[in-house]
Amino acid sequence: MQFFLQLLPSFLDGLSVTLIYWIVTLIISFLLSLPTAYLRVFGGALIRIILRFYIYIMRGTPLMLQLMFFYFGLPYLGITFSRTTAALIAFILNYTAYFTEILRGGIGSLDPGQKEAAQLLGYSRIAAYNRILLPQALKNCIPSFINEILTLLKDTCLVSILGTDELLRSAKIAAGHYATGIPFLYVGILYLLLNIPISKGLSWIEKKLSYIR
Repeated sequence: MQFFLQLLPSFLDGLSVTLIYWIVTLIISFLLSLPTAYLRVFGGALIRIILRFYIYIMRGTPLMLQLMFFYFGLPYLGITFSRTTAALIAFILNYTAYFTEILRGGIGSLDPGQKEAAQLLGYSRIAAYNRILLPQALKNCIPSFINEILTLLKDTCLVSILGTDELLRSAKIAAGHYATGIPFLYVGILYLLLNIPISKGLSWIEKKLSYIR
């Protein structure tokens, strides 16, 4: 316990960085996925092709490779970002793609008659999406969103490859300094503890929304 308390300040510093990446990525990616999913379903042919290609790239390549591309690769093209900016761009683009596909699947699972009914009621395509299709799709997609949100929390450790002092990197530094693997055990426990309130909170939201018809 004394060893853990000795490492706790550096763990808390790393945890704050981890949570910042998680929260910023989650909020921005989710907000971007709403219009992107609309364009993915209702956009013109060229827009849908571009979005399919973007999503294919983001889902088909490792997130670690994307992080390295934005931080180490782009400078060769004359584009330079800070560690934080490069990491956030990679995370946001990656998770926007995943959230978009989740929403697209949710919209595709709805009864096609709802689109026709919205048109008969005089709704524009955007109004039908915002008021009828999107709320139902979001409700149906909650389990998938929960999985991605929890995955995002674990994926934040990948920023350590850019030299960012997040939670896992704090454990690596401590393990190297004290020549023991115990710090990794402590960090694993911290991740598990973080998952408890997040999982409980998301499950509570899912349960509450299940009563909404």
